[in-house]
Formats: sequence, structure tokens, C-alpha cells
Amino acid sequence: MDIEIAYILIIITLGLFGYIGYKATSKREINNDEYLSARGTQNSMSITLSLFASGMGIWILLGPSEVGYYGGFWDVFGYALSASTPFLLLAYVGPIIRKKIPNGVTLADYAKSRAGRPMQIYVGLISILYMFTFLFAEFIAIGKVMEILVGMNPLFPMIAVGIVTAGYTAYGGLPASLETDKIQAWSIMILITSLLMILFVLDINSLISDAKSYTPEDIEWEWYHGSISDTSTFKSGFALVVAITAAEMFSQGNWQRAWASENENALRKGAIGASLIVFPLVFVMGFLGTAVAGQGAVEDPAVSFFYLIEDISTILIIAFVILSIALVCSSADTLQNAIIASFSRDILDEKISFNVSRLLTIAMIPLAIYLATGPTIMGFTFDSGGVFEIFLRADLYAAATIGPILLTLWDRVSSKGTLIGAFSGILSVIIYGTLTEDFSAGIDYLFSPTNDDGLANLEVFLCALLGSSAMTVMTSEIFPDKK
Repeated sequence: MDIEIAYILIIITLGLFGYIGYKATSKREINNDEYLSARGTQNSMSITLSLFASGMGIWILLGPSEVGYYGGFWDVFGYALSASTPFLLLAYVGPIIRKKIPNGVTLADYAKSRAGRPMQIYVGLISILYMFTFLFAEFIAIGKVMEILVGMNPLFPMIAVGIVTAGYTAYGGLPASLETDKIQAWSIMILITSLLMILFVLDINSLISDAKSYTPEDIEWEWYHGSISDTSTFKSGFALVVAITAAEMFSQGNWQRAWASENENALRKGAIGASLIVFPLVFVMGFLGTAVAGQGAVEDPAVSFFYLIEDISTILIIAFVILSIALVCSSADTLQNAIIASFSRDILDEKISFNVSRLLTIAMIPLAIYLATGPTIMGFTFDSGGVFEIFLRADLYAAATIGPILLTLWDRVSSKGTLIGAFSGILSVIIYGTLTEDFSAGIDYLFSPTNDDGLANLEVFLCALLGSSAMTVMTSEIFPDKK
């Protein structure tokens, strides 16, 4: 396909989303609360579509197939499960937290009500680290995908997506994001389903055979890549469930939608609906990664899925260009507004004006795009490997904090116990490393919680989760809240 056509497609698609986002609030004045929460405006179908769209970034074309390429069945299953469990958890605890703090916007708002201002700041910092990493990772991904599909300079789609999403998100806030989510969600579901059906109908038997096979080159090197018939990666698959579920609970876009739902029932139905759509989609994309591994080693496993569509027609490339833009916009606008919500409420305690929030929405984009270009800062390179490390680090801190926060739903858990428990989760990781190796290993796990194969270390994440939870309960008995 001519690159000029790709430029036109990107501009038209972004123009459509920009127009929808602008029209969402162009005829009415919105206040700061509506800008950040769209409180009580969305029914269950809108919540399903919004959670699905905001959660399905362009990572869906890269992450699952790379995990499948390396990890086999359990890693694929774990990745798919970890994409849906945050929504299931939101369906259960979201209505409870919403009732306890009806005027909330973020999870840290609830943390403040139960554990005080220090806990709100701590949760806010973890959330911002995770969400901003997710944001510039999405810019990395759209640049890489467009370079692969049509040979485009990666900077163009990064800048174009950044300008348009920041424009309508800064103008209309969460209401604009919710309105674009509906169109983006249907576009994503229709396009991905159609493209996958074409892949499977054309070559279903070969795909299944390849998915069951191991990479041919592995026999020579005496190690193997993933196969859907392999069940040896249970631990790493389970580690993904723990790590990603914990981290996604700190994605404030999900919590904004908890308060945007018109009632608790709409939230519950919407979150369950999103989880039911996400699981099979991620699983199938991971399955395709194992099929690529069975065909032979590839140069860049991060784009495994695209090796299956190297010879597709121009019509399908057009569909992929539109799909890619819809995917990156659906997550980028959510992340931008969620980061501002967490920054203004959780870190600055609502001490910035409405207009400053809008300016900050725009100001974060140049930094995100700069980091997406892969610079090396103080010896750290922001490439795919570096971003993976940041994600895992944020996942670990989330795993050490989510237990104490959810335990506050139990009245016997105290504010001091919650804060001590969260920091004890980090201490538990250091203790684990010291007992199994040495003190330096424990410190290293705080920066890179991986095993010898470079995968998420299950024991480290379980130590963070269980250690923090146990200490929260024990210290709450020692330091109960005053009646």
C-alpha cells in the first residue's frame, strides 16, 4: 500500500475521533468534577464498551503474541486471565467502594478515606508511574506497528495521535473519552473479529499444527520457545495474573468509570461484560504467537503476530491501519485524563484549577513521545526491554499495595495497619531475596522482579502480595483506629 494512503487514513480516522470527542461537550459547560468523573451518566452497555476500549490498547497486537511466542499455553492463559480479572474484581469491589465514598474519582480517594493522606499520595504515585509508562508504551507500539505495516516514520503516528487525543481530552475530559470509547470499541471488535476470522478460515489446520509445535531451531540450541501444547510455564503464567491484576487495579481510568456508571448495577454488569469480551480476544492473540514460534525463530518476537500477515492484501492493511489508530486512541485518551485525575486529586489535593488540568493534559504528551523514541537517560534506555522493566517494577509495588487497600473493606483494618502493610510488602521482597540468595538479591528484586528466564518471578510477587496483606491484619490489631 502506498504510504500516502496510510497518511490519509490516519488523518481521517483521527479526525473522526477528534470530532466525536469535541462534540461530546461542545454545547455545554462542564465543571471540574464532571471533567474528571462524568458522575452517574453511563449505563451498563456504555460501561462495558468504555472499559473494553480503554483497556484494549494497541498492546493487544503485540503483547499477547509475544507472550505466546515465548511462554506457551500457561503464559497465554495467564495473560488472557490477567486482562479480564481486573474487571471482575472491579465488578465485585467497585460497587462497595462507590457506596462508601460516593463523591470519589480515584482509588486513592478511597485510600485517603480509610488510611489517610499519606496512603493517598503513595497510591497516587504508584498509579501515575504505571499509567504514564502505559501511555508512552502505547506511543512506542503505534510507531512500531505503522513502521511494520506501511514503512512509515514512527514519529508521525506518535505525534498525530498525541495531538488529537490531547486536544479532545483536554477540551472535554472524561465525557469526551467516554463518547469516543463507544465508537472505538465497536470498531475494534468488528475489525479484530473480521481479521481473525479471515486468518483462521484461510489456514486453520496449519495454525493449529504450528501452535502445537516448538520452534524448529530450538533443537539445535537445546532450549525451546512456546508451544500451545506446553504446560511447563504454569508458574510464570500465574505470576502474570498476580502482577497484572494488581497493577490494573491502579489504572485510575477503570475507577473513574466506576463513578461514571449510573448506579452500582450498571457498574457490575458493565465490568463483567468487558471481562467476557477481553478474555477470548487476548487468548486467541496469544495462540497466534505460539503458531509463529512453531513456524520458526523470528527476529523480533514483539511483533510475532505481524509475521502471520506479511502477505495480506491492501484491503486488510487498510483495516489494520484503522484498527491500530482506534486501539491507541482508545487507551491514550483514557490514560491522559486518568493521570490528570490522579495528579490533581491524589498528589496536589485538588489545589490546581480546571484550566491548569487542561494544560497539564497537553503538556504530558511531548514527554511521553520523547520517551517513546527510546532515549538513554542516566544509563537507562527506554526501549522495549526498558519499558518492560518499568512495568514489572510498577506491578510489584502495586502487588505490595493492593492487598492492604482491599482489606480496608473489613472494618477491623486500621489506617496505620494499611500503611505499614503496604511498606511491609516491599520489605517482604527484600527478606525473600536475602533468604534465598543474599541481601543484594533482595534489593535487586525491587528493580527487576524476574526469574533467571527474564519472566515475572511468581515467588517475588506472592511475597509482596501475601506479606503486605498479613502485616496489614497483624498491625491493625496492634494499632487499631480510635473509635
